Amino acid sequence: MKNKLPLLIGAIVVIAGLVFFMGGGDKTAKKSGDSSAPIVIPTHNWSSQIVMAYVIGGIFESMGNNVSYVNADSQAVYESIRIGDVTISHEVWESAFGKSFTTALDKGGLLDWGDHEARTLEDMGYPNWVVDKGLCPGLPDWTALKNPDCAKNFVTPDSGGKGRMLEGPQTWHGDLIPQRVDALGLGDLWMVKFAGSADALWAELVAAEKEGRGTIIFNWTPNFTDGAGFTFIDFPPYTAGCRPEDGGDGKCGSPDGYLKKAVHEDFPKTHPNAAAVFKKMSFTTSHIGAMAALVDIDKMTHEDAAKKWLADNEKVWKKFIK
Repeated sequence: MKNKLPLLIGAIVVIAGLVFFMGGGDKTAKKSGDSSAPIVIPTHNWSSQIVMAYVIGGIFESMGNNVSYVNADSQAVYESIRIGDVTISHEVWESAFGKSFTTALDKGGLLDWGDHEARTLEDMGYPNWVVDKGLCPGLPDWTALKNPDCAKNFVTPDSGGKGRMLEGPQTWHGDLIPQRVDALGLGDLWMVKFAGSADALWAELVAAEKEGRGTIIFNWTPNFTDGAGFTFIDFPPYTAGCRPEDGGDGKCGSPDGYLKKAVHEDFPKTHPNAAAVFKKMSFTTSHIGAMAALVDIDKMTHEDAAKKWLADNEKVWKKFIK
């Protein structure tokens, strides 16, 4: 036995080394029980989406998972998830991205992972002071826009003498709003300009109020403007098939829509704990508006905003991981 002791000790050392190099020394994987491969979360170009990406990433990391972030096109991301280049999507807005999402879903490889509690609306509207100043009597009824005395209060140096509506980036909705303006017979009085970013929309709100002119911009809810006084225009109601891309005449507004989550089909297999938590995640309008406000009002970075939101809302997100 005395002569066998060195051999026994050597065997123990070898086994311990093998365990370490085969992953036994990976505390992250051991803690989470999930794959040590990163969960890839996309970021787009509006504040709530980016902050929520870091919020969700922070929750995954608190479980011991690895996370990476990739800037992705907001329309093409569903194909990226379907083929496995991106793992999840946490803000699928029905009006803007529903068609791209459904197309990828029908091909296979992408899973519908449920809705947030928050409902969505994306459309053209105005800050409440536009009505307070009497710049367009009759709003929010869209027919008020037919009045030339209204349109003249929304003229800008780049609008060619017409009232200007400022849309979001063209990648979000294509020519949806210009088509609507023409379909409703507003093209002689109004023109549509595309903003380069969401930040340009918020800068327009500040500039218009300072200059004392009216402004109509694209906006959405949930957003930080929910608490700042903003009203959406009442266009003719949305019905299935009313948009030009669906064969309609375009004489309709936007739907009250879902805010959905999506995942790659292998996510529940590679990261079962994280996938189960993500399925339970459901944020409200006030949660999402608060995330955006930390950036758009308080001027925090997206990463710092997420850290603050997580610290201030432990009761909200810790129930997802129980």
